[in-house]
Amino acid sequence: MIITEEDYKGFDEKYELIRAQLLSLFIHNPIIFLGYNVGDDNIKKILRTIFSYVEHNSESASKIKSNFLLVEYSPGDDNDIISEHDIVLNEGLTIQINKVKTDNYSKLYNSISNIHLPVTALDVRKVQNVVKEIYAGGEIKVSITEDLDTLRNGDKILAIGSTKTISYHYETSAELLSNYFKIIDESNYQILFLIDKYKIQAAQYFPIFGFSKINSQIQSIEKLKEQQVKNIDECLKNIKPASQKTHITVTDILADETIPSSYKTSSIIWNTFYRNIPLELTESYLRETSSNPTTDYRKILSIYDWVKYSSETQDLGTESDIIQGTSFNSAVTPI
Repeated sequence: MIITEEDYKGFDEKYELIRAQLLSLFIHNPIIFLGYNVGDDNIKKILRTIFSYVEHNSESASKIKSNFLLVEYSPGDDNDIISEHDIVLNEGLTIQINKVKTDNYSKLYNSISNIHLPVTALDVRKVQNVVKEIYAGGEIKVSITEDLDTLRNGDKILAIGSTKTISYHYETSAELLSNYFKIIDESNYQILFLIDKYKIQAAQYFPIFGFSKINSQIQSIEKLKEQQVKNIDECLKNIKPASQKTHITVTDILADETIPSSYKTSSIIWNTFYRNIPLELTESYLRETSSNPTTDYRKILSIYDWVKYSSETQDLGTESDIIQGTSFNSAVTPI
């Protein structure tokens, strides 16, 4: 909430902390900027950040545009028609956003209150985990309430409904990877049993090391680990010298005009493998782009997953340590 001059200053100071989450939020969620003017610096700064990672004419940009609404206050205006509006972010970059100028906020609030949001498979599995706790016994406190406002976030709630209104949706392996960080964050071991039901090809980049830390009962763990290491080894062997330039952030790689566009993924992989880029920065980049698990995304995710969760890399700190401590000796090109 930005109102006063001090709020603007505070926003600038904290901006770096929220920047990493912006892209994922904009792609997956409806975003409403309420009361701002279309020329506001905050709006432009956020959009510049988003479109520094997303091509303005790409599919992701279209998703962002469809999710984005700027509500601009216009005294005495009862308008409720959403229109497209061009906004200039910087020289040479103009994007379209959805905007409505109005004084009729009650209609806006009513529209928002009538939205029915879907329930994801991950949410269903949270319920399954609670049911398992109830089955197991122990100190489980169950209460019945009709006043949802009295519930706290930490309470475990079980909602019971008709089989006609509750359905289960099982994810594909691609959908599982797009939710990789959510599964890791929530330690959702139950959904990982689905991995044994997937047909994962030998050449497919699949990050099993992190998942195996959560669920060690996956039957195909060892096979998939071997497959992941083999694919990473092959990937590193094929990295061209043009990609082997030291950078300490993903942003620097994307902005480096001396690295061809087709080599940027390889450069991110190479710098992540050698720990030039801190893992948390690679993680931020992956979280921001998780909605579209392309082959390039899977390659970076596989490298990140192996570096972070493989026991071979836990105590390694230098480039020479990494080379000597893994099976990737043949993959590196000295520079």
